[in-house]
Amino acid sequence: MPIPKGELAQLKRAKEILENPGIAAKLSSIAGSPVERGVKLLPRRWQKSVHSATEAALMKALDVAVRTLGDNARRAPSRDRMHKFAAAASGAAGGAFGLAALAWELPLSTTLMLRSIADIAAAEGEDPRHLETRLACLTVFALGSTRDASDNAAESGYFAARSALATAVTEATKHLAQKGLAKSGAPALLRLVGLIGARFGIVVTEKAAAQAIPILGAAGGAIINTIFIGHYQDMARGHFIVRRLEKIHGAEPVRAAYERL
Repeated sequence: MPIPKGELAQLKRAKEILENPGIAAKLSSIAGSPVERGVKLLPRRWQKSVHSATEAALMKALDVAVRTLGDNARRAPSRDRMHKFAAAASGAAGGAFGLAALAWELPLSTTLMLRSIADIAAAEGEDPRHLETRLACLTVFALGSTRDASDNAAESGYFAARSALATAVTEATKHLAQKGLAKSGAPALLRLVGLIGARFGIVVTEKAAAQAIPILGAAGGAIINTIFIGHYQDMARGHFIVRRLEKIHGAEPVRAAYERL
């Protein structure tokens, strides 16, 4: 059966979100110059710090996703503003210390974002108590960045990202179902975190470049983190709209309709 017009409108909204994230432009408006220029000016040692902070933040997020996400599963409207306020407070604290605070601020803000993503998933009909949904929440961090070199050029950025992660998500789900986090250094988990980190790290680097501007300070850090969490709330909304429609109509019809829009 064809997808009804109302649901096609929802799918169109999801595609507009997922294929046009635009976080670099928003950060540039705060930084006063193109973020890409700031990324190039970051010292190599800072780029290594960003990579380390990204990996640590995702490992922490994986731990939170598996151990506690969905303890209070709910289907009421998501509390986006509350989570943005918390992220802004985290960003204000981090902004006062610049890039030096990234190692502790990023895991905190990533955890806040993950809980907001789970909130959005629940509002779209998912059950965050299910392991498959929890990993779907984690993979939102791989959405909305520059396309990876391994992406299939024939696919949309969104579906290319999902395809790139599919095998790793399946392997990680199987490992966690059988062994949990008892062996958090297992290859299946490290591979999933590595693949997500390669994409998440692009946005984190853009965030770090914006935060590196000394004059921004605490107020700038709060604004940057509000944009940061807003970006992934948008990605989560689009992602879980697509997933909800896939459960109703099947993956292939929804994907075909998405590509036609």
